[in-house]
Amino acid sequence: MKNFTAWVTGSGLLIALVSAVTFGVSGSFAKALLEAGWSPGAAVGVRLGGAAVVLIVPILMSLRGRWSLLRRGWPSIVAYGFIPIAACQLFYFNAVQHLSVGVALLLEYLAPVMIVGWLWLRTRTAPRSLTALGAIVAMGGLVLVLDLFGGSIKLSPVGVMWGLLAAVCLAAFFLMSAHSEDALPPLVLVGGGLVVGSLAIFVAGWAGIYPMKFTASQVVLAGAEVSWLVPVLGLVLICAVASYLSGLLAVRKLGSQLASFVALTEVLFAVLAAWLMLGELPGLIQLAGGALIVGGVVLVRYDELRRIRKFTSARPAAQRAAQHAATPEAVSSERIEVDR
Repeated sequence: MKNFTAWVTGSGLLIALVSAVTFGVSGSFAKALLEAGWSPGAAVGVRLGGAAVVLIVPILMSLRGRWSLLRRGWPSIVAYGFIPIAACQLFYFNAVQHLSVGVALLLEYLAPVMIVGWLWLRTRTAPRSLTALGAIVAMGGLVLVLDLFGGSIKLSPVGVMWGLLAAVCLAAFFLMSAHSEDALPPLVLVGGGLVVGSLAIFVAGWAGIYPMKFTASQVVLAGAEVSWLVPVLGLVLICAVASYLSGLLAVRKLGSQLASFVALTEVLFAVLAAWLMLGELPGLIQLAGGALIVGGVVLVRYDELRRIRKFTSARPAAQRAAQHAATPEAVSSERIEVDR
């Protein structure tokens, strides 16, 4: 049992890191398109819509003979597509219109702290000391990675509102992924959510919330001019299909709290991707922040493993006690103790 638990949590951590990497490189692919004349809404719409097209055939194959799953699970699919996928993108880009990208991203990644607070309110159990310390360390590292104090920051109340709404949607992604129906396959939930989310994004663009501007110009990646199809395929296959599927699997293995803290490493991978793909070299303060983020994740991870060890070690003892209490000798000894 202990080996199986270690394998599940270990593989879940690896999958969560894959999700963080694939989400993290999305900024570099998107920026290449934006600098070539694409609008943010167009980049998001192509990312989600392309992923939905890629997954539609595998979704139909996985549902063959099991259409009842879709009938039972469609509310979860619609909610997943609207809140964690479409609304999160919508709120984040609205925040960017009023705030710097760094401040908007920091507000969005308050989601792990929101999850800790939500679980605290729901279970009425305060977070363990190492989990709380890990939250503080990771958020401090996030501030350094984004270098928020390296320049002038102008805060807009409207922008802060959009950023906090994006954080709520990101927290919903982890919570909904952890509590989604086990009978609903991850491929169906993610693929269906991408279909719903892409439709919502294009409807928002048609309504004028997002400008939808596409170009076929060459883009610059890693210092070389390439076709616009390269970042588009990267956004679709890596930053949508792979990222959302791995993110959902990671949450189901690790739980919403631990998976959300591992997702903080996305910012570190985003900085590294920008360095390799766009030539944006990170500074020493960003590297120090990355070390703090990793340290915060390690603290939460260690606290989770310590809780699992206590649970697995206490259960055999409780089973032995139950077996002992069921024997005639145990019953007679308990009677003797009562008589005394």
